[in-house]
Amino acid sequence: MQPLLQVKNLQLSFAKQRVIRGISFTIKPGETFALVGESGSGKSLAALSVLRLHPSQASLQADTIQLGSIDILRTAESDLCQVRGRRIAMIFQDPMSSLNPVMTIAEQISETLQIHFSLAKKQRNQRVIELLQQVGIPDPQQRLNDYPHQLSGGQRQRVMIAIALAGEPDLLIADEPTTALDVTIQAQILALLKKIQQENGMALWLISHDLALVSNMADRVAVMQAGEIVEIANNQQLFTQPQHEYTKKLLAALPDINARTEQKTTEATALLKVKAFKVHYPIKKGLFKRTVGYVKAVDGVDFTLVKGKTLALVGESGCGKTTLGKALLNLIPKTAGMVIFDGLDLASLSNKQIRQQRAAMQIIFQDPIAAMNPRMLIIDIVSEGVHALNNAIKEQEKIALVTELLEQVGLDDSALYRYPHEFSGGQRQRICIARALAVKPKLIICDEPTSALDVSVQKTIIELLKQLQKTQGISYLFITHDLAVVAEIADEVAVMYAGKIIEHGTTEQILQHPQQAYTQKLLSAVPVLLVK
Repeated sequence: MQPLLQVKNLQLSFAKQRVIRGISFTIKPGETFALVGESGSGKSLAALSVLRLHPSQASLQADTIQLGSIDILRTAESDLCQVRGRRIAMIFQDPMSSLNPVMTIAEQISETLQIHFSLAKKQRNQRVIELLQQVGIPDPQQRLNDYPHQLSGGQRQRVMIAIALAGEPDLLIADEPTTALDVTIQAQILALLKKIQQENGMALWLISHDLALVSNMADRVAVMQAGEIVEIANNQQLFTQPQHEYTKKLLAALPDINARTEQKTTEATALLKVKAFKVHYPIKKGLFKRTVGYVKAVDGVDFTLVKGKTLALVGESGCGKTTLGKALLNLIPKTAGMVIFDGLDLASLSNKQIRQQRAAMQIIFQDPIAAMNPRMLIIDIVSEGVHALNNAIKEQEKIALVTELLEQVGLDDSALYRYPHEFSGGQRQRICIARALAVKPKLIICDEPTSALDVSVQKTIIELLKQLQKTQGISYLFITHDLAVVAEIADEVAVMYAGKIIEHGTTEQILQHPQQAYTQKLLSAVPVLLVK
């Protein structure tokens, strides 16, 4: 069978630094080809280079980039615009920076249909609704006029997938397509991609750091390290008989949902008590914008987090996890309820007193690129909190502190004087973790802190968080959809659904003996390492 995509000796260089070092591979029609490796290894750049969407300052060289009968290297840019989206489409890693913030969801999906298909407006609108239904957006008719900022991270990723599928491509490049999705929607999306492959013969190029997911999806797997493909094998061979040491290292770092978390002997003193906590958003309609109802994002939540412990908050995207985390820190206003932190009722504090508590309560945001000022150097981003607390800190002390923090999260001092856009998604998340640790907090709200990380760095970060908890007594409210990570780090688990906590217990109780049907559904959707 003739390959659909053929790539030979692909190289990409920035000035004198070669970041992709002569990789070669093929993808057959209808095949699922997975490219795995650590963040920063060049996986996403390889995909962008094949589309000729690599950064303008980079130099691209290759012997061959052939898509069917199309020679990508020698096709005019104007003609490539008809190829991209129609013959070959891409789901990008970061949905917020890939979606247009001033266009509605319907407009952005319809744009692809308008460029590549001769459809009447009514037909386009109907197709948009069908695509949103396919990717699991609830009430798609009601979301057509929403903007990206009105959706959760997982919902934005689903819209990206809908845009990519709109062109009915021969080859779909999926760059971490389910990173921001909870396990149930992830299972739906993967089943959807498989169904479309079977119906249309579409080939899928899957870029991922989730090896369990890859083992369930891929026909062949290529492992990339430092710009080179170090191993290519079929699914069964790679997962049962890996040849390269780096592949063996990745497989050894996989989190295990059956792991027993380390029992910590800490004094059972409550650090955070949350009672009857609510965040409701008014729904306003009509000429006078009267309130006709409320979106109950968080609806009467109660829990206690003990000092030196980790409470994992799990549930589908859109269930209110991130809203709860932000409202606890007063980053968004609450509607009702009580928050007692380290013995203090936060509602009784003045604005000045709340600011004094900021160092003790930190957050690692879900979207690292949106959480960092693009015009600030990494050294200033990481040290910003320290500088706010101590204006007198000397430059050498700042350099030493930030260097130590970056080393803790797997980066070195070469990152100090660079900007956020110069790093991969996983590297940016590590920088955000370093920033949160800088002010030595008592509580860190971790909003999907490892979702953008490859398994080896994820394991390093989890071990780092556990070690910091052991030595410094930090408590974590760990918001995640990755239940295997929950097993590795959490002492207790709270399951959230439609703004409410429906089940709460120890990690072992929830993961091994779930009582609620919804919790059982979440657990059944977790991908496990599967060899075909």
